[in-house]
Amino acid sequence: MRQRVRGQEPLVPVFVEHVHAEELAAIGRVLDACPELERLVQHDLLRGGVAANRGRPGMTAAQVLRIVVLKQMRALSYDALAFHLSDSQSYRAFCRLGILGASVKKSTLQENVSRISPRTWEQLNAVLVAYAKQSGVETGEKTRVDCTAVETNVHAPTDSSLLMDTVRVLSGLIRRAADLVDVQWSNHRRRAKRRAIAILRASSADQRRPLYIDLLKVTEMTIEYAEATIAALKKDGSDSARGFALNLERIVALGKRVIDQTHRRVVLGESVPAAQKVTSIAEPHTDIIVKSRDEVIYGHKVCLNVGASGVVVDCVVHEGNPADVTLTVPIMKRHAEAFGAPPKQVVFDGAFASRANLAAIKDLGAEDVVFTKSQGIRLHEMASSTFVFRALRRFRAGVEGCISFLKRCFGLERCTWRGFPSFNAYVQASVFSANVLLIARHLLR
Repeated sequence: MRQRVRGQEPLVPVFVEHVHAEELAAIGRVLDACPELERLVQHDLLRGGVAANRGRPGMTAAQVLRIVVLKQMRALSYDALAFHLSDSQSYRAFCRLGILGASVKKSTLQENVSRISPRTWEQLNAVLVAYAKQSGVETGEKTRVDCTAVETNVHAPTDSSLLMDTVRVLSGLIRRAADLVDVQWSNHRRRAKRRAIAILRASSADQRRPLYIDLLKVTEMTIEYAEATIAALKKDGSDSARGFALNLERIVALGKRVIDQTHRRVVLGESVPAAQKVTSIAEPHTDIIVKSRDEVIYGHKVCLNVGASGVVVDCVVHEGNPADVTLTVPIMKRHAEAFGAPPKQVVFDGAFASRANLAAIKDLGAEDVVFTKSQGIRLHEMASSTFVFRALRRFRAGVEGCISFLKRCFGLERCTWRGFPSFNAYVQASVFSANVLLIARHLLR
C-alpha cells in the first residue's frame, strides 16, 4: 500500500531549538506549499503494479521526498541515514516519522529512493523553480551559465587495471555459475593481479611490454572460459541461468573492447581516441573529461543555469563531452520554455562564445548577452554599455561559488549511484535539495 500523505499522521516529534532545525522546518513548509511534488513522487512509487490502497503500509511520497533532501543535504550514506533517522528527533519530525515508529532499514531507504526516475527529478526541479518564481525568490530575468564535471564512482582507469578487473569480475561470475552448470575453467585472478602490479612498478616501456602481453593472454583465456559458460547456461534454460548468461555476455563484450584498446596502444603503438575507450567495467558509461593537461575527470559533463538568487533554474547531464559552444542556445531555449521568456541579461564563460550563438540568443529576446572572453565579438554587440558588461562579468563569477556549494555540501563532487540513469537522478536530486534549501533560506530572511 502506497499513500501520497497519511490522512492522520502518527505522533510526530517536534523540532529542537536550533538553526539547522529551523531550516528543516522552513524546507518542510516549502515542500508542503508544492503538493505537485508529492504527486510526482507517488506516481513513481506506484510503478510496477504497487497498490495504493492494499497491502502493508509503505513509505509515503512525502516521507521519501524529505528523506532524499536530508540524505543529499548531509551527504549521508544509507547506513548513516538510517541511524540518524532513528536517533534524531528533528530528523524524524522533518521526515514525518512517528515517535514510536519502527526504525527504517537502509535497504528500505535505498529501494524507495531508487524508484524516483531521472525524468521525475527534472519535473520536481521544474515545480520548485516555478514556486521560487511565484514566491519572488527568483525572477529568471538575470542568469549565468557554466559547465562542470561530476565524477562517477570509479578508479582512474589504466589498461592493466581494466584487464585485471575483467579477469576478476568474470572469474567471480563463472564461479557462481558453476553451481548451476558444469564448467571447466581455471581461476587466473592471482596471476592477473601480479602482472598488473608488475606493470605499475616497471620503469620502462620495454619492461612493461612482455608483462602486458602475458596479461592480455590471461584475459583472453578467462573470456574463453566465460563464453563456454554462457553456452552451458543457455542450454540449461532456467531463469537464474539466463540472468547469469546476460551478465557474462555484458562483461565479455566490455572485456573484448579492453583487450582491443590495450593491444592497439601497447603492442601496435597506436593512439586510441577517447570516444573508443572503455573507462570502467562497473560503470562503462563513464566519459573522459579533459579539463587541463594535469586534470582529467572520469564522469559526465553537467550544464548549470543559475539565477541571481543562487537557485539552479536548469540542469542538464550530458553523455560524451560536447563542446560548450554547442550548448549555449539549447540551454537558453529551455530557459524560455520554463519562464515563458528568455532572460533579459545572461552571461557565459568564454567557451560558449560565438557570433552565431550571440545572434540566436538575441533573436530569442535577450537584451544583454555577455561572454567573459569575447572571441572577437565587440563589447557593444554584447551589452548596452561598458558598465553593464563589467557588472555581468562580475556576476558570472558567482556561478563558481554555486558550483562549489553543490560539490561541497550536496555530494556533486562524485556520484555514488550506479548506471547512467542513476547518475542523472543523483545529480538532479542534489540540485533539487540545494534549491529547496536556498529557497527556504530566502523565505526565512
